[in-house]
Amino acid sequence: RTQAEMAHTCRGTINLSTAHIDTEDSCNIVLSNGGRTYHLKANSEVERQRWVTALELAKAKAIRMRNNQSDDSGDEEPASQSDKSELHGTLKTLSSKLEDLSTCNDLIAKHGAALQRSLSELENLKLPAESGEKIKAVNERATLFRITSNAMINACRDFLDLAETHSRKWQRALQYEREQRIRLEETIEQLAKQHNSLERACRGAPGLSSSSTGVTSTAKGSVQSAKGEASDEDEETEYFDAMEDAPAFITVTADPKHHRRSGSNLSGASEGHPEDWNLEDSVFESSNQSSYNESTCKDLLPKKRRRTRIPDKPNYSLNLWSIMKNCIGKELSKIPMPVNFNEPLSMLQRLTEDLEYHELLDKAVKCESSTEQMCFVAAFSVSSYSTTVHRTAKPFNPLLGETYELDRLEELGFRSLCEQVSHHPPAAAHHVYSKRGWTLWQEITIASKFRGKYLSIMPLGTIHLEFHSSGNHYVWRKVTSTVHNIIVGKLWIDQSGEIEIVNHKSKDKCQLKFTPYSYFSRDVPRKVTGVVSDADGKAHYVMSGTWDEKMECSKIVQSSHGSTSTEGKQKTVYQTLSPKVLWKKYPLPENAENMYFFSDLALTLNEPEERVAPTDSRLRPDQRLMESGRWDEANVEKQRLEEKQRAVRRRREAEAVEALEEGKDYEGYIPLWFERKVDAVTGELICVYKGGYWEAKDKQDWSTCPDIF
Repeated sequence: RTQAEMAHTCRGTINLSTAHIDTEDSCNIVLSNGGRTYHLKANSEVERQRWVTALELAKAKAIRMRNNQSDDSGDEEPASQSDKSELHGTLKTLSSKLEDLSTCNDLIAKHGAALQRSLSELENLKLPAESGEKIKAVNERATLFRITSNAMINACRDFLDLAETHSRKWQRALQYEREQRIRLEETIEQLAKQHNSLERACRGAPGLSSSSTGVTSTAKGSVQSAKGEASDEDEETEYFDAMEDAPAFITVTADPKHHRRSGSNLSGASEGHPEDWNLEDSVFESSNQSSYNESTCKDLLPKKRRRTRIPDKPNYSLNLWSIMKNCIGKELSKIPMPVNFNEPLSMLQRLTEDLEYHELLDKAVKCESSTEQMCFVAAFSVSSYSTTVHRTAKPFNPLLGETYELDRLEELGFRSLCEQVSHHPPAAAHHVYSKRGWTLWQEITIASKFRGKYLSIMPLGTIHLEFHSSGNHYVWRKVTSTVHNIIVGKLWIDQSGEIEIVNHKSKDKCQLKFTPYSYFSRDVPRKVTGVVSDADGKAHYVMSGTWDEKMECSKIVQSSHGSTSTEGKQKTVYQTLSPKVLWKKYPLPENAENMYFFSDLALTLNEPEERVAPTDSRLRPDQRLMESGRWDEANVEKQRLEEKQRAVRRRREAEAVEALEEGKDYEGYIPLWFERKVDAVTGELICVYKGGYWEAKDKQDWSTCPDIF
């Protein structure tokens, strides 16, 4: 591998001298070496054979290079002068000590010979028999002593010879490690430069669509590099060829004017009537909006004037790798992070941001059909991710007992309350009441892992939504968020996984699939697809769109079984009417790129308000200092708050030990506004709102609130 080749490495490297080269079929090649595997794909069998031959020749060359480096032929690259001086100094010291030992050995031999001569003379004297035997024994011991000292000197000489023999190997090993380090640094630097130049070229390109098409076609060359990694929990990394994930169904738009039923080949098909798709009388009509400024949004304009901007984000430089290199494999919430990686909002405020498109639930209240209502709930569940597409900064971890309220009862019809109910693991409880006919509650625990190249964020917990008039109770979970390019390049976020929304009253279901991004895929990025079906499994609507832009709903007219896929699964073909837009993302405010890409709602979340609880996130000093651009002071304040929280936790742990020694029960931390109950629908233990907060706010009685700031 030359330096130029290393500079263009984008997926990693593999040692060919110990690699196994196998062929799966006529076009696929498998390279494996220990825990790392690459799956490569050629365009034809002839091209695959050419690659296999080239790889075998490269492997033979790598083996020869390894063997040449392992002997003492002296043809290795010379080590640096400092390394030579250090090794020669060590050998010189060993030689000096060996000379001292040799001198001592000569003296021992000399004095030992003199001692033996004296003993021999004593033996020749006429002494009693007993004295003669003792002198003889002493003579034998003196001989053994001389032999032992000679053996020690010989062992020391052998050690010095061995050190001199292996000195070149030591030099080579040290030089190799230094070169590997320099090569890695140069590779990362090259990748960063290439990424920045590509970004500049992309921004300066006159035709972005044609340019990106050309890049895609070029990338799909003779042998395609693989995509993605294996499971997060697996330390071994395996790369696979970029295969497009085939959808489970096919949608065909039908013309309602010319639609006719034809049952000849629609065995087991579910059918609908086009006349049911009456836009004039349907709630869907009010959802077919094109922008934030249209008529349906006029009712959402706040009566109270709220801020529309915050101070611009300072341009502070920070070496990310110097902090993150010691964090690989650790829980993100346990890593001390400076505010440079944060945005001036807490996790409680980010959770409240899910309500930005609450009007979808207001419209769902008016639906007479539960499956139609499910479409709006599905669109709402997807809309909560629209704010994350540019938001790569990390929200502040809430302190235990921290709260956040958003009282928009008079303006938007709802009021929201969040509380941090656990610190390790971090968990937040959320309750929203709307006077327009719905209630939402959830308890979310964030599990996150830093994997070196990317960061996985897994929200754990269920979201509950209940409509007051119908009693429909919907439950779903969030998907996994992944932050890419943690080390090199521009950060970007992807959402992947599946959401199953269940109406526990009517048993309707909606299966939504968030397709992970693939460079080689022809699909639209950030794609979301799904089907709404009733309790009998009959499909009624097809959901489609992207989680960062819009969601559409198409009414199914007919469904039939299509052709069988290559995986042996039979696809379902849905004939649908024209899609209707249920949700479309609001445009970002002006200068959003300098305000952390905050939406209009996000800009107001940390706006100071009176009469809030003393534990409210708006009153958190480090977060307020960061928003003002005083990051150095914010870092100092953040450390103070975290140390204060650690002291409280240590005191609580000591109280628990004391109670255990006395045989008493210790309840630990008890949330102030929420309580743990077994959910009647799911059977899970969840924190639900127990009441009292808004009453305390009316009275301004915050005596029960802890001092956390």
